[in-house]
Amino acid sequence: MVSKFPVIVGHEAVGVVESVGEGVTTVRPGDQVIPLFLPQCRECNACRNPEGNLCIRSDLTGRGVLADGTTRFTCKGKPVQHFMNTSTFSEYTVLDESSVAKIDGGAPPERACLIGCGFSTGYGAAVKTAKVSPGSTCAVFGLGGVGLSVIMGCKAAGASRIIGIDINKDKFPKALAVGATECISPKDFTKPISEVLSDMTGNTVQYTFEVIGRLETMVDALSSCHMNYGTSVVVGAPPSAKMLSYDPMLLFTGRTWKGCVFGGWKSRDDVPKLVTELLEKKFDLDQLVTHTLPFKNINEGFELLYSGQSIRTVLTF
Repeated sequence: MVSKFPVIVGHEAVGVVESVGEGVTTVRPGDQVIPLFLPQCRECNACRNPEGNLCIRSDLTGRGVLADGTTRFTCKGKPVQHFMNTSTFSEYTVLDESSVAKIDGGAPPERACLIGCGFSTGYGAAVKTAKVSPGSTCAVFGLGGVGLSVIMGCKAAGASRIIGIDINKDKFPKALAVGATECISPKDFTKPISEVLSDMTGNTVQYTFEVIGRLETMVDALSSCHMNYGTSVVVGAPPSAKMLSYDPMLLFTGRTWKGCVFGGWKSRDDVPKLVTELLEKKFDLDQLVTHTLPFKNINEGFELLYSGQSIRTVLTF
């Protein structure tokens, strides 16, 4: 995502409301909440459309300010930018009312924080955006935290075969543990991955998910779903300032290519429901958290991320 500097980053969190401004009615001090990088104003056309969730107040382009055009952060007297309406790598932050969801006070913060983005994005890509059908075959490109959440969504939707794809085989055991039926690495084959998947499944892959954010794998994922009735969902954030080229025949034959922001969920409406499902044990987020560190060790968390050793590292204050 685009951002101006200096900025306080971070967008997945659970917090407690310390105080509210004039006119705020949906939360009050003491409420446990999840900050929402994707707001829900409930007034714009995307919010009012039952199929929409990309609220006009979203800051995916990096304005770096709240809805009123101001920043509430300063350092040594100089302004500091907000990040995606949230800025959660901070003990205190300031949010617009449209960017915060009240959740069950009994939800464990160290797990519910994943519902702020990673888990919800992947899980929703399967159950809400793709609408994976029972008995279908799915292929998931990229087995990081969001990719694993896609697998969990495919399993919850009743897919009978879920193929995980990654060049890092160290990720295979976790993918199998959360619901993948098998895992493969493109490096083990000389043929294009689309042909490998077609041979493996008898050309029956109905749903594919690109959860990496690479242009090449977006096209690979599209090529890998069935040429007529297949659906491919772009989940990984694409690189900025890059254009994608592909053969339009891939779509002409009937495939569906879909984008996906925050799993298709309406944030203020659906995040509390997902937290309730967490408490009802409809999914297990323990499997996605590999490390827990005090906030002062945040740089260690980044090192774990860059080295591929962690799925999600939770920071605590």
